[in-house]
This record gives sequence, C-alpha cells and structure tokens, in this order.
Amino acid sequence: MLPIPLHHVWEYTDVDRAFWQRHLEDWVPKRIFDVHTHVNEPRFRLVERTEEMRRQYWVNELSEPIGAADAQRCYETVFPGREFSCLAFGHPSLDYDIEASNASLRVECARRGWSHLIVSRPDWPAERLEEELKASGALGVKPYYSLIPGQDPSTRDKYLEASIFQFLPHQQLEVLDQRAACIVLHVPKADRLGHPENIAEVKQIRRQYPRARLIIAHLGRCYTLPHAEEALPQLADEDGLYFDNSAVLNPEVHRLALRTLGPSRILYGTDNPIFYMRGRRQWKGKTYINRTSYPFYFNKDREPPEVEAEYTLYMYEALRALRSACESLSLGSGEIEAIFHGNAERLLGLQE
Repeated sequence: MLPIPLHHVWEYTDVDRAFWQRHLEDWVPKRIFDVHTHVNEPRFRLVERTEEMRRQYWVNELSEPIGAADAQRCYETVFPGREFSCLAFGHPSLDYDIEASNASLRVECARRGWSHLIVSRPDWPAERLEEELKASGALGVKPYYSLIPGQDPSTRDKYLEASIFQFLPHQQLEVLDQRAACIVLHVPKADRLGHPENIAEVKQIRRQYPRARLIIAHLGRCYTLPHAEEALPQLADEDGLYFDNSAVLNPEVHRLALRTLGPSRILYGTDNPIFYMRGRRQWKGKTYINRTSYPFYFNKDREPPEVEAEYTLYMYEALRALRSACESLSLGSGEIEAIFHGNAERLLGLQE
C-alpha cells in the first residue's frame, strides 16, 4: 500500500502496518484514552523556529504544531479499529499565542468529544486562572517551566533548574485544589524526578493540595532505568498521585513503574505529535540516544540503511515496550484496559 502522510516529515508505511499487526493488534485494547497529546493550530505560532533554535535540542527539530483535524486523522491512522479519545493541550511555550490556542482547543475538543487542559502562565494571579478555567471548560492545567517570564531565546532551558512552584505557584494551586482540577506536570531539573527538590515538592503538593488531581508526565522523565530506580520508589506510597507513561520507550522502566506504582496509577499517553518520529531509542546508564531515519541536525550517528528501513514509529516502539513489561508481570486484560483508558476516565470523572 502507498504511504499515508502523518505529520511533519513522517509517513505511515507498510513497515508500520506490519509492526501493528505483528506486535500490537492482538494486544492494544479496543478503547484508547491518550492522556498526554499536544494539539495546537499552527496559525497561533508567534515565533518561527530558526535553525539556531532547532539545533539547541532534538525536540526542537520535531516540535511542529498539529491542528485538531490533523491530530484526529493521524490517530485514526495509527490506531486502526480503535475507539479513541484524549486529554489534549497546546504547546506550553511562549512562542505561541497561549490564550488563542486555549480558546480554539475548547471548541475543537468539544467537536470531537475530547477533553482538554489549558496551558497556564505562571504569572497569572489566582483570579485570572479561575476565569480562564471557567471560560474554557477545561479539566485543569498544563504548566511548564519554559513559560516562566524572561526566557532566553538562545536556550530552551534557562529555567530547567527552577522550583516547581516557580511555574506552578501556590496561588494557582489553591484554585486547582478548590476545583479538584487536573495538573499534568512535567518536572524540571537535569536530574529529573529523582532530584530531592522535585520529590519534596511533589509530596508537598500532595499534602497541601490533596484535591488537585496530579499526574506526573513521562513517568517523571525517567527514560532510563537508573533515573526510574532513583525516583519512583520514593513516591510509591503516595496514593492519589498518578503518572502518565508518554515518551517512555524503555521496557525496563515500564516494568519498574508497573511493579512499584501498580497499574492502577499509570495512564497511557503518547506525547504526540513528537512520537510520530520513526526510529528507536538506545540506552547507556543515564543517557540515551534517539535513532531516526531523517537527517536532522541531532541525527549524526546513523545506523545502516537496511536497519533504518525497518524503523517504525516511536509511539509503536513505546507500545511494544509497554506490552513487554505487562507480559513480564502477567498483567490481566482488566489491568491493561485500566492503563489504556479506565484509570484516566476514572481520575478525570469521565466514566459513564
């Protein structure tokens, strides 16, 4: 069959169709709820990416906005025969018109039966956040350290070492707690979730704002097993704290998360459109390398053409890794269904 355009430079090919049939068709549940997907109409971009910006970090080369119609088309392609819904939010970046993006997403999600979060600015006072949540009908917020005012365009990580409370301040947490709102939190720090300050602040949020529904994104950015081993056991007893597994390709990390946290606290996520990238990830200690078949700036250490020809989508590699972990722990169909949709629907109050 002919390739189908997906997003950016990626296509859906016979390699992907074969991978789905071989590894995923008989395992992925018939219902999917993606709790971590970015949907942002391209027209709301205020600052175009320069080549200098693209070279700062590998995600910058992939981070092209995808509108709602294209996002729906892509999900119908990559999840054949599945009933799909999601919790969508825009790009948490000052390069976008955040208010216009939030307003547009409200309309687009209502049209498709999706749920959404607003991207929240850390300098909003409590009253402004309350107004934004009421007007949007959103289930909560997507904060991010790159939204702290005073960013430096020469680096994406000026505030990487920020405290969580610098971009998710207490006056906003009070509103979110009162509303029992959802927070999808991308933790800061080069040391990821396991940094002592992150652990302490996550626990503080749970104690001080217990009604807020806190989801730690990307398993706390624990993409390698050593990072996961440092972080996840420290939060194993924090009942009511949830984690999405978006962007995690390492089966050992999935296995540790399932064993440590339990399948009832893990929510399926893709981090699309980033994970339409073709390729695979490899790990060594606390570092990883992204392999891909496209000549991006970051992609200098290429594999042989015959290996690259067999690359599938990162999101499919993530699903295969999750399957491997679930099967190694002998999880039942009910637990797998919970990861893919039941946990999110319960947590977000979407169960029928």
